[in-house]
Amino acid sequence: MKRVTGIGGVFFSAKDPVALRAWYKTHLGIDVQEWGGTAFRWINDAGTPANGTTVWSIGEGAYFAPSKAPFMINYRVADLPALIAALRKEGCHVLDKVDESEYGKFGWVLDPEGNKVELWQPPEGQ
Repeated sequence: MKRVTGIGGVFFSAKDPVALRAWYKTHLGIDVQEWGGTAFRWINDAGTPANGTTVWSIGEGAYFAPSKAPFMINYRVADLPALIAALRKEGCHVLDKVDESEYGKFGWVLDPEGNKVELWQPPEGQ
């Protein structure tokens, strides 16, 4: 079974998300949108747009709970239900919550150091 197939996003917490977003926009040129982040479009080796994005976002710490880490990586996965079942069978700390929306399926697991890891199965064709 395929497990992680890529990085879907990088999310990190800030004491002052608005000011930090502005810093990244001003000094690094990241096109920060109203929702607090941006989606970097993928390109292939020839520079042609490819089907996919990596999200970058600054938010507040509540989304990272129960982890105390100021960041969370979102990993793309091929089959979220199968992976969650496998992780539970392997004794991993999988959170009970699973979300489904037009953006895909989301689940979460804590690594051995308590970092929250987001697992994302994109919608078909993405």
